[in-house]
Amino acid sequence: MNTYTIVRPEHLNHHGYLFGGAMLRWVDEYAWLVASRDFQGCTLVTVAMEDLQFRKRAVSGSILRFEILPEHLGNSSVRYKVTVFADAPGASEEEAIFSTCVTFAGLDEKGEKKNLPRVNRFRSQSDGL
Repeated sequence: MNTYTIVRPEHLNHHGYLFGGAMLRWVDEYAWLVASRDFQGCTLVTVAMEDLQFRKRAVSGSILRFEILPEHLGNSSVRYKVTVFADAPGASEEEAIFSTCVTFAGLDEKGEKKNLPRVNRFRSQSDGL
């Protein structure tokens, strides 16, 4: 799934570039939205963000594209690969500026781990994921 946002002045750090915390907030929120659509009716919480890579800076006015793809489905957790691309004002093409993997766990009403249903977007563990 792809979703988009625009970098505004309130998202900038003291150097005038996108604040990393704003990026992490969007990544967590947008990945959770995808997971919630994949596992409707399940309670999902973020348990990890792995291999954070801030590759390039983004300026005010940049359009960010968040590419969120399923990577692995375990028994009670699910992981998505998130890559963020920026299309800076006046640029002729977008470029990858950030990537990570986000893992969510399914919980029951008591806050205990709960198995997630199988969904078609994920290959089985025997397929090498």
